[in-house]
Amino acid sequence: MDRAQKEQLVDELGQIFESSGVVVVSHYAGLTVAEMQDLRAKAREAGGSVRVAKNRLAKIALEGKPCASIADLLTGMTVLTYSEDPVAAAKVAQEFAKGNDKFVILGGAMGENALDVAGVEAVSKMPSREELIATIAGMLGAPASNIAGAIGAPASNIASILSTIEDKAAA
Repeated sequence: MDRAQKEQLVDELGQIFESSGVVVVSHYAGLTVAEMQDLRAKAREAGGSVRVAKNRLAKIALEGKPCASIADLLTGMTVLTYSEDPVAAAKVAQEFAKGNDKFVILGGAMGENALDVAGVEAVSKMPSREELIATIAGMLGAPASNIAGAIGAPASNIASILSTIEDKAAA
């Protein structure tokens, strides 16, 4: 890799560190190509990405970035799992680590906040942005349906009373 390629890689990594909601650093020693492709596919489905980069270049790219606290984690065979959604990458990494002993989460960063292994696990258990939006939309729609039910209830009660009276008169 020549100097121009290294500079381009540092720029790409810098943009990743700048724009990502969460970055999870893990060791991947011993993973097969198929397992790594599976991890990449799961990350892509969740709206995230997986990147293997040289630790020296990643440390250079981290300088001055909000998640610079993860520089100490970049030792050995590391892989970066990242996403704009602050929860997606942590969920993918945590789920993959459960099923694969060779994939070991070291920690990560959410913006300027450094995360240890327990922090990554806690973030992975949080609801995603889409789940939160759905919950809020459901809460906003619930009062309207309750009002409609309350308004419609007396009319249905009157209709059932009238029906009962008609049945008694007909009998």
